[in-house]
Amino acid sequence: MPKEMLPVVDKPAIQYVVEEAANAGIEDILVIIGRNKNAISNHFDSVPELEVKLMEKGDTGRLERVMKSSDLADIHFVRQGEPKGLGHAVLRARTHVGDSSFAVLLGDDLIDERDPLLTEMIAEHERTGAAVVALMELATDRDDLGSELRPWLKDFAERL
Repeated sequence: MPKEMLPVVDKPAIQYVVEEAANAGIEDILVIIGRNKNAISNHFDSVPELEVKLMEKGDTGRLERVMKSSDLADIHFVRQGEPKGLGHAVLRARTHVGDSSFAVLLGDDLIDERDPLLTEMIAEHERTGAAVVALMELATDRDDLGSELRPWLKDFAERL
């Protein structure tokens, strides 16, 4: 089983990631999958046979959960034949994305749904037209880690 399909509470980790994108207003989602990860694309497919059975039983709660994963957004899949890293995975999306803006979310990084970081990043991109990168949030009252990284982040941001 792909690690992205491991259940977190009541659904696979990858569904949290897709929900984050959909909740931020992203309607067209491309998922890069590798060998032996077809369970990911299967998860987001509709399953008419199951839906009919649940409807016949009157099990609306389960029916809604089953249908939710296929109704989140327009989800596409591209295979990455060899695991050559994140840069290669992003490159595999080039034909789908073209010159449009895009966000990269990792299938095993879960963000608390109450954290509007992706929504804020999209708004900042729309406001400035610039690339927006979220490396980490630095606490302003912490000098141990922050003082070391702030100059590097400032330099990085100025080069964008």
